Amino acid sequence: MNFIFISPAFPTNYYNFCDRLKKNGVTVLGIGDTPYQDLRQCVRDSLTEYYRVNTLESYDEVYRAVAFFAFKYGKIDFLESNNEYWLRQDARLRTDFNINGAKIDDVIAFTSKSLMKDFYIQANIPVARYIFCKSYEEDMDFIRKVGFPVVVKPNVGVGAAATYKIQNEEDLMNFYKGGFQVPYIMEEFIEGNITSLDGICDSNSNIVFCDNEVFPPSIMDIVNENLEVTYYVNKEIPADLYEAGSRVLKAFHIHSRYFHLEFFRLSKDKPGLGKIGDIVALEVNMRPPGGPAPDLINFGQSVDTYQIYADIICYDQIRNVNLNHPKYYCCFVGRRDRFNYKFSYEMIKAMYPTQIKMHERMSKVLAGAMGDEYFAAKFEHFDDVEKFMMIVLEKN
Repeated sequence: MNFIFISPAFPTNYYNFCDRLKKNGVTVLGIGDTPYQDLRQCVRDSLTEYYRVNTLESYDEVYRAVAFFAFKYGKIDFLESNNEYWLRQDARLRTDFNINGAKIDDVIAFTSKSLMKDFYIQANIPVARYIFCKSYEEDMDFIRKVGFPVVVKPNVGVGAAATYKIQNEEDLMNFYKGGFQVPYIMEEFIEGNITSLDGICDSNSNIVFCDNEVFPPSIMDIVNENLEVTYYVNKEIPADLYEAGSRVLKAFHIHSRYFHLEFFRLSKDKPGLGKIGDIVALEVNMRPPGGPAPDLINFGQSVDTYQIYADIICYDQIRNVNLNHPKYYCCFVGRRDRFNYKFSYEMIKAMYPTQIKMHERMSKVLAGAMGDEYFAAKFEHFDDVEKFMMIVLEKN
């Protein structure tokens, strides 16, 4: 089996996908813009061969790289980056080279925030009302129906980038004065916590592994206001979330992929959408949750999701991972350089010598959404999670 992995060096933990595939006997072919001599040894060891392009933004360069691998190794069976930024380019390459997996028409459906609402509706999941932003007057007509605040976001975009809350008419006027180069949609505002079902599905859209992550109410505010961020991997998966996620995967016809399905859990009743505690659709992401999240899932669920992914690609079933291990809460705490914190890493490590599993600087690309420095720690009890978060974020 020949598998092309786009950008194996970034994010820095993604070489693990290549490593597990290679251990399963796959010929893993990497394409990236990092010079070979700058690749970490673990990345080099995870690949059969590496093709360096000047920039992954150039479709022609990446196309030639795929063509070279196809000429040298024969038919390419899979091509993935598992990265939201490259999903459409991945799909275009699969379409042009007739490679297994989602083609360009499929990916448009789950990277367009407007189109994905139709699939949520097919899955019987309530969705926020929306319109395309065309003029101040049309937007105000919509707002008169749903009320302030509303949210405006690029119809196609990564995470919460360039997403804003419009609180009043002045905010809306300023939004139009600023101008926007890509299509934007406007949605009614939903009050609730963000929760996700993350996991891996087989070739028939059946969940083979999943977990639940719980996030703060607004990633948008974290990005726009440079706030600290905390979230955690839950020990157990709420039944209603599992049922909703299963229906979404079937509706989108998602096959052999790592997925990250985001929902609101309403914190108050919302007429037309549901009662407090109900689930409302947010976004579907057909790639792993961002940054170090796969590693947090591994710590919390006592598994290796990189290996699960490799097994599904190779065998369409889990062969090399035991799912019957103890489960924990695993939390992420992202700090900002602009704050002066009371406790240093060394002090926190002394307090939690066995619980802390990761502590690193975040890459600049991901820092806006996830913090400049982060901690990951696992606990048996949720009270300990809350205490840890408070200690890490305590200021002088």
